[in-house]
Amino acid sequence: MINIKEIVLNFLHYTEGDSLIFTQLSFWVFFGVLLAGYTFVYNRPVIRSAYLLVFSLFFYFKSSGLFFSLLLFSTLVDYTIGLAIAKSGSKINRKLLVALSVLVNLLVLSYFKYAYFIVDLLNNLLGINLTVVNHLALWGNALLNTKFDTTTIVLPVGISFYTFQTISYTVDVYRGKVAPVRNIIDFAFYVSFFPQLVAGPIVRAAEFIPQIYRRYELSKNEFGHALFLVLAGLVKKMVISDYLSVNFVDRVFSNPLSYTGFENLLATYGYAMQIYCDFSGYTDIAIGVALLLGFKLPINFNSPYKATSLTDFWHRWHISLSSWLRDYLYIPLGGNRKGRIRTYINLLLTMLLGGLWHGAHLKFVVWGGIHGVGLAIEKLLSNLKLVNINSERHSTRLIWGIITFNVVCLSWIFFRANDFNAATDMLSQIFTSFGTKTIPDIALAFSDVFLVLALGFIVHLLPYNAKEYLRGRFIAMPLSLKLFAALLVVVVLIQFQTMELKPFIYFRF
Repeated sequence: MINIKEIVLNFLHYTEGDSLIFTQLSFWVFFGVLLAGYTFVYNRPVIRSAYLLVFSLFFYFKSSGLFFSLLLFSTLVDYTIGLAIAKSGSKINRKLLVALSVLVNLLVLSYFKYAYFIVDLLNNLLGINLTVVNHLALWGNALLNTKFDTTTIVLPVGISFYTFQTISYTVDVYRGKVAPVRNIIDFAFYVSFFPQLVAGPIVRAAEFIPQIYRRYELSKNEFGHALFLVLAGLVKKMVISDYLSVNFVDRVFSNPLSYTGFENLLATYGYAMQIYCDFSGYTDIAIGVALLLGFKLPINFNSPYKATSLTDFWHRWHISLSSWLRDYLYIPLGGNRKGRIRTYINLLLTMLLGGLWHGAHLKFVVWGGIHGVGLAIEKLLSNLKLVNINSERHSTRLIWGIITFNVVCLSWIFFRANDFNAATDMLSQIFTSFGTKTIPDIALAFSDVFLVLALGFIVHLLPYNAKEYLRGRFIAMPLSLKLFAALLVVVVLIQFQTMELKPFIYFRF
């Protein structure tokens, strides 16, 4: 006999690895319960914020357990500093308060994300033997009589995203772009809103806070758009991304020397599609779920592999991060206002730090460095008028598009490889052991994988008008047809769920 009480208690309890992930049934049970109660509060802004805050905090608790306290800490720090900035009449004090916010947030982020990197660096430079201690686990064991491992620091889910989000809030309060939030419930809701909490998009306060005080609105077209985004996101993740990952990409990247250069090259292109469908799929679902709740999140992807330059790529890829790096790092460094040489240096520094944001590993630094050098070269060529990167000629755009895509894929090799040596092994295979004679056999052996990969790129490269037409047709369908389409998608997803489901890639950042 099913014990309902036991099931509910297990669901409410934190279990490592049992997060509320969009691709799992548990999340949709959670969301269904949320919607049931939401019908009573959706048009009462004050109660609505508190209601969604409770569910958002529970969502993060299920993802991170004890690290739940870090989210609360970050919320309290930046809420208090935001109010203090608004009250201060001294420019120096306001600057000091912003600096305090940045310092506290980056110290917390650095401790959990870069502790091993910093300790190894100090040990090598100074000849000492420092060890890493998980103080949060140590305090938890002392206070709660738990038995967390104190010798290992685990990266809290989503810490990079909500840290950047709260930093942008205090900076924007200082710049006068947004008024400080007076109600701590509203501010905590802004920081912890669950659809975008653990993997973005990074939402600016000026974009989100005003929506908290508006009455709930969801038109028939918006409902259709939200459902379309959720279904499209699930298909991207579970049908394309996970299929490519499990059946080909992971195998090659785990042991590149066992495969020909042709297979390594296709695995690189496969990873380009995998990470796009994984991350943009998550974002699609997040935007769709938020829209159903009456909140609009910013677009985060815009067909990035159609880019005809790296500058164009970063206008299309992870838009919320690239715009954050531009507004809160590149421009404060001087942007393009300090002369050409300084501009090139600022571009390189911004992308190197963007690489480090993803993790304290040489491979991420190289990934950021490739993009930084590429952006600087583009700027140099444009300044010297040697080439016209922004040409409207179709042949020129095609050439630059191919060059851009392959430079991006080169950087993905370092981003995805298990370590720097594995990345160089892949490049060695591609350029020295391509295995041209084996291409027909390989194509036959992995025909299903290449078909999925080709389908992914064909859909991705469809003209904007074609995609809008398909989206519009779905939105215009009667509700009964929408639900039938949703049912068909669910059936397809169930078929693909027999494979190993992969966690969203950007959860690790």
